[in-house]
Amino acid sequence: MDELIDILNEDGSPTGKTELKSVAHANGLFHSTIHLWCYSLDGCLLLQQRGKSKETYPLKWDVSVAGHIGAGESPEISVFRECQEEIGITIETENLKKITVYKKEKKHNNGIFDREYVHVFIYELDKSIALTKQESEVESLVWISIKDFESWITQKHEGLIPGSEKRFEFVISEIQKRLISSS
Repeated sequence: MDELIDILNEDGSPTGKTELKSVAHANGLFHSTIHLWCYSLDGCLLLQQRGKSKETYPLKWDVSVAGHIGAGESPEISVFRECQEEIGITIETENLKKITVYKKEKKHNNGIFDREYVHVFIYELDKSIALTKQESEVESLVWISIKDFESWITQKHEGLIPGSEKRFEFVISEIQKRLISSS
């Protein structure tokens, strides 16, 4: 889905301009996105298998929820909106924890040039809450133990987004810190 997004300078500061996401991707313009990793107190992560019609990494397993920050939107509001759209839940913003922002630049073979500042959040989620996947964006959702996910990463599992090992390991480390402090 094409949407209007804010354009950033290379250092991540706002330019005051907006463009359609497709224009930003075609021209390699910097913009912001969100990643939300949902975890449970028993040490599991919610993974999303990207939809088969996604322009990048179709059917690959990745973060629980991801999306572009809309024009004029804060990262937190974007997380709230994307959770409702992609997995059908309403989150409590007071339990949302931002763990980092990182710069990502990736040219894809299909002409998309992702130049993003990714705002990464974690959120404790009760596994018994019913999830409703967005058919156009999400192929599947699965809870997986952190230990099993670490094995996937170590084995460079074909189903995972390639080259994401360090990103995954950082998120696991941050979640494990919270699991230890809550026990």
